[in-house]
Amino acid sequence: MKWIDAKLWELGVTRHEQYKIAFLVDSAAMITLHTSKYGVVDIKPLALIWGLVPAYRPENTIMIDDIRRNFLMNPQSGLRVKPFRNAHRHRSTDRELLRLGRYLKDIACSVDDFTELNHRNWET
Repeated sequence: MKWIDAKLWELGVTRHEQYKIAFLVDSAAMITLHTSKYGVVDIKPLALIWGLVPAYRPENTIMIDDIRRNFLMNPQSGLRVKPFRNAHRHRSTDRELLRLGRYLKDIACSVDDFTELNHRNWET
């Protein structure tokens, strides 16, 4: 979790009052799954969160990650973003979080069930 915390601090996310991040899930919460396509992989099961906090359900949950296979158990809830690398070079030009914020605001105001959405084309 240290790496995630460091990245979010670097981006200003954890210090900004307008960000409302409910959960951060790192490799400690992952489970191992065997698939025919990817072989043995570790994935993030959203059922863990849904089981702990009943207010969160597939209909109101979106998992944002830069690795698509992390969505294998919950493909309807996965939204893939580009990895953030080389922050020292790209911090002034990277707009991924700004675009993501607009998308999330749009769907929060217009969609009651996020499982009905196809997040693959969220940038368009």
